[in-house]
Amino acid sequence: MREKLLEMLKRHEGLNLFPYRCTAGYLTIGYGRNLEARPLPGCTGAHLERYGISKQGASRLLDEDLDEVLTQLAQVTEWQALNDVRQAVIADMCFNLGFAGLMRFKRMWDAIERQMWTLAAKEMMDSQWARQVGARAIRLSTMMATGRWV
Repeated sequence: MREKLLEMLKRHEGLNLFPYRCTAGYLTIGYGRNLEARPLPGCTGAHLERYGISKQGASRLLDEDLDEVLTQLAQVTEWQALNDVRQAVIADMCFNLGFAGLMRFKRMWDAIERQMWTLAAKEMMDSQWARQVGARAIRLSTMMATGRWV
């Protein structure tokens, strides 16, 4: 599941080797690394603006960030019970929203607990997050509803 999830995150996040402001206004680099939440040790903003990071560096940051997401999600009983595809959906959302933001999807979590996949997908789409990320939300909600990779 990890390899498919990494490829999905790369597609959804895109790669930027120099800092930029994401749609939520956070300073970001690589494959969606929020530099305000998780700065790079020893790197100043000026250094990153001038030199950026390598593609290999961006992949390492993505691996680190994904490890953190998966560690957080491992504590969620509902997530543990999901198949690989639905776990990947939730991990992608967590990567994008942060753990606290993901956990605010109360109605989605309730539907997941009851294994009402179409309702869980609907609750995903009925959110500000879905309006912000567009096609990403459509793809992830389809995966949630079907339990299959898209």
